[in-house]
Amino acid sequence: MAASPTARGPGIDRVVSEPILLRRVIFILLAMAIMAGLLGLAMAVLAPGGWTLWEALILLCFLGTMPWSALSAANALVGLAILLRAKDPVAAVLPQLRAARPPPPSGRTAIAICIRNEDMDLVLPPLARLMDRLPPDRFALWILSDTPAGPAAMAEEAAIRAFAMGRTDTHYRRRTVNDGFKAGNVMDFLDQHADGLDHFLCLDADSEMTPDAVLRLVAVLEADPKLAIVQQLIHGRPATAAFPRLFQYGMRHGMRSWAIGQAWWQGDEGPYWGHNAVIRIAPFREHCRLAPLPDGSRILSHDQVEATRLTAAGWKVRVLPDDTGSSEGNPPTFGDFVTRDLRWAGGNMQYRALLRLPGQTAMARWQLVQAMLLFVGAPLWCAILVLAAMNALTGGGAATPTGGLILLLLAGWACHYAPKLAGYGEALIKRDLAAAYGGRDDVLRGAGAEIIFTTLMEPARLMAQTLFLIALPFGLKVGWVPQNRADRGVSWGDAARQFWPPTLAGVMLTMAFAAASPLALLLALPVLASLLLAIPFAVVTADPALSAWLRREEICALPEELHGGTG
Repeated sequence: MAASPTARGPGIDRVVSEPILLRRVIFILLAMAIMAGLLGLAMAVLAPGGWTLWEALILLCFLGTMPWSALSAANALVGLAILLRAKDPVAAVLPQLRAARPPPPSGRTAIAICIRNEDMDLVLPPLARLMDRLPPDRFALWILSDTPAGPAAMAEEAAIRAFAMGRTDTHYRRRTVNDGFKAGNVMDFLDQHADGLDHFLCLDADSEMTPDAVLRLVAVLEADPKLAIVQQLIHGRPATAAFPRLFQYGMRHGMRSWAIGQAWWQGDEGPYWGHNAVIRIAPFREHCRLAPLPDGSRILSHDQVEATRLTAAGWKVRVLPDDTGSSEGNPPTFGDFVTRDLRWAGGNMQYRALLRLPGQTAMARWQLVQAMLLFVGAPLWCAILVLAAMNALTGGGAATPTGGLILLLLAGWACHYAPKLAGYGEALIKRDLAAAYGGRDDVLRGAGAEIIFTTLMEPARLMAQTLFLIALPFGLKVGWVPQNRADRGVSWGDAARQFWPPTLAGVMLTMAFAAASPLALLLALPVLASLLLAIPFAVVTADPALSAWLRREEICALPEELHGGTG
């Protein structure tokens, strides 16, 4: 095991190399230019005819959304430029890849998978495929359970016992107390069972990785003794249900440009997403013990906090921005997706209590801010919609130039959607990449279907986030409940119980815009349609008939579905 980098005292930032510093300056200037363009458009739309109170508030809220819009667009532009110009885009932003040695690795690695009330028939087969092709003297499997005592725990233990028969590399540990959630589960393992191990690969219950991907991750980690985490990009596994199929098609294309662009300017202070990452045990065990928050609650979104603790201590956290051989499952329905989304929102908003802690680098603080920005924009966008309705009702929008407003809406949409647009553009430009998705015609079909899907999903999702964030300060409790991973239909009653608030908001806002003018209603219709159709959207995107039709027509098909393999 390599020695730790020189220790630093609290509050002392790492030395940032000149190339990375220059890249960050360039990136900030690009983001500021994008924000200036958006601000100029907003002023041109809102200023004519004088300012009403509603228009001033709209501008204020719009200013709050601009950092995330600029971040998305700038990452996409930088990432697309590297993807199109660099001979090896991944190595261009991950220098350790060139220095990585071929397997076998020199150190010993635990494959550590965290489970709680999971279907072991889904969890164990991918682990068998992985472990059967890894050198047993270099890798061991640890199944770390937080399943409470009872019939589920008994069934879990029996399944694992049967799985482990004849395997000397498989270990099972179940905690009786779920202290600290997943972060506590991992740290307990490192404290009690990690002697003789150098690294661990953290997996979630729905994670799947190929042996080649794991060996490459470990080789990258071992190529740099100051590297503490290598986080690989993750794509969604081929899905039978319509909702995850459509969702992960866009995610798969969008994450390439985003991750490449972000890695270019973040360098050694990258993000950690909690799974499908290989981690050096010694520094993680030393620096990543997470104490309760000041109010006594536990940190839920622990992963990014652990990354910032390591970078503050002088260690490196890097992203391998290639998803080959690294996958996960996605929620099978809109309702399950929103439930997970709100769980993440609650966890990320806890970061407010951590921003002022001493000993963090400037980039570490930005990582926490960025994680909060992912959700803070939701109430601002919803506020803009409400304020626009009030402005229209009171006649304040009479002088608003319609062409300018449409241009502003399109520019905002393009910035928010920029990583996916860049991904689709790359696939259309690169024939081999398009061929992996069935050819350019299939890429265009999939992109069109996904854009329609996202247009119908996103406003309802933002409204759900907004209502959740509004309730948080009033005592709404955030928990880490088990996630549904099985395909299932959604009844109209279940959809109505979960999505009546966005639907009601849609009805009220539709009445307001309709009362203002037909033009106001028409301009707001794309957003209003998502709110009004939230309930049928949840039902239809879980419908087996739609799912079967998408599969039959190979719409939004992933390479693994078309060509076999696990990606």
